[in-house]
Amino acid sequence: MPTILTLYPFSDEQTQQIREIAPDYELKSVPIKEVTPEQIRSADILVGWNRKTEQAAIESDSLKWVQSWSAGVDYFPLDAFERKNIALTNSGGVHAIPISEHIFAVLLSMTRSLHLNIRNQAQGVWDKKGNYGEASGRTMVIVGTGHIGRATARLAKAFGMNTIGVRHSGRPEEYIDEMYTTDGIEEAFGKGNVIVSILPLTDQTEHFFNAKSFDYMKRGTLFINVGRGQSVDTDALLEALEKGILSGAALDVFEQEPLPEDHPLWKREDVIITPHVAGNTDHYDVRATEIFIDNLKAFVKGETLPRNLVDYARKY
Repeated sequence: MPTILTLYPFSDEQTQQIREIAPDYELKSVPIKEVTPEQIRSADILVGWNRKTEQAAIESDSLKWVQSWSAGVDYFPLDAFERKNIALTNSGGVHAIPISEHIFAVLLSMTRSLHLNIRNQAQGVWDKKGNYGEASGRTMVIVGTGHIGRATARLAKAFGMNTIGVRHSGRPEEYIDEMYTTDGIEEAFGKGNVIVSILPLTDQTEHFFNAKSFDYMKRGTLFINVGRGQSVDTDALLEALEKGILSGAALDVFEQEPLPEDHPLWKREDVIITPHVAGNTDHYDVRATEIFIDNLKAFVKGETLPRNLVDYARKY
């Protein structure tokens, strides 16, 4: 009997639903830290991923589909999966609400200098210094306009902001006033007051934000990164902060994680650091399971997986 191996626990209701959809499959649940290479090799469908058993997945003669529990797939052996014709789907869309809300949490914090007030509170200091601006009327440039970018743009419009999008295809998107291709970032960045990176990591996006692209930005721009740390040249970011090109930065992801204790970003008052938590939400597992179940319905019928099928040519 073919096997569905899940590294994440399903509820009783979800388990029953999966068994009704795929009655000819055996459903096995193993905690992610306890899964063995043998279990990976014998699975036909794998839900979740443990990098320690990567080689077993590549060696498997039965594995046909992996449902990632994350949106990013840059740490998967994509070339090997493509060669072996193993389908990979991710959990894109699960993060749209928490990450878009995180973006506005840090945006409003820096716009209203709440990050400075909170630091003063911890020291018992009454100090009104800071810049007290407004989000309304500003222009947000969203680099990466998928599920998260669209949700972010929707919130931006609710706050009275102008929105500009940057995506590889340049295809229009709801809630985006203007859309540019990646070749048009000089003009797009020059219009922005807030630049938000939601880029995945690919060969094309590594150090997408470098000294040249920061120079395209107008003085006093706020930079927010909730995509991938490797999309930003950290030294160039620090230089842009020193020059005043950036008025501040809110960073959830970094080239090296955890961020080293002696890194200069920690001590900067114009930087908010969060430890890669923008996508965390108590609704995560329910939403990810919904994606898996929708894909499973198609898989058992021999149909193309409808949700978040990774394009190996694009690496996302």
